[in-house]
Amino acid sequence: MNATQQSLYDRLGGEQAIAAITKAFYARVLKDVELRPFFEHTQMEKQISMQNAFLGQALGGPMTYTGKPLAYAHQGMGITTHHFAKFVEHFLETLHDFDVSDEDADAVISRLNTLSNDITGKSY
Repeated sequence: MNATQQSLYDRLGGEQAIAAITKAFYARVLKDVELRPFFEHTQMEKQISMQNAFLGQALGGPMTYTGKPLAYAHQGMGITTHHFAKFVEHFLETLHDFDVSDEDADAVISRLNTLSNDITGKSY
């Protein structure tokens, strides 16, 4: 199987790489004074585990996300498009920290951006 046939999940390095990226990503997010308040009452171990499953499924891996629908889980949290953009920016920076290729990083960010309306509660 060549790189174009591999899932994005596999190209990023599979379960261990996704777990490491997710952990580093949340460490970055929790240092952001604008985003940290969204996680003040969050069990971060559970959050990271759910995010790993979500990403694993979203990126073509064998994992299954069993959490609440994203629109429901984020309803009423006051997350704006600005907050979502910062979240995605931190994810992109984390991917670069892990030497993910620009092509693969762009593909991940494209998938995350499709979730903006669910996360921010905006519908068009």
